Amino acid sequence: MTTSTEKAVLTDKDTLKEVIDCLSKHISIKTQGAFNQTDLFNILIGAASNSDTIENTAKKLNKSCSGKNIRYHLNKFESFKELETQINLALISKLPRRIKKRKHKLANCLQQRLRSRY
Repeated sequence: MTTSTEKAVLTDKDTLKEVIDCLSKHISIKTQGAFNQTDLFNILIGAASNSDTIENTAKKLNKSCSGKNIRYHLNKFESFKELETQINLALISKLPRRIKKRKHKLANCLQQRLRSRY
């Protein structure tokens, strides 16, 4: 369990892949060209989990897209409330059955980072 002084960071490649697969199944963002939805999620999750900028994360991951391009795709959502609902549904789908049966508070790093930047 993390305390308020610890940072929750998604750096493990298996964890990152699981999160991206989960988001891809529940959230659809149409992209064009060499830039695809997986690249978009990699950059967003990387930026959120490492407290970094979208631009710097894209540069670190050697992706040719710009921050402007990523924000263009994020602006396709009519509201972040809708996006928040989709993210929460994606997370709930991955909960083990024994946890689903109880009420719990879930923290969503990506959701919090999106809110703080936009």
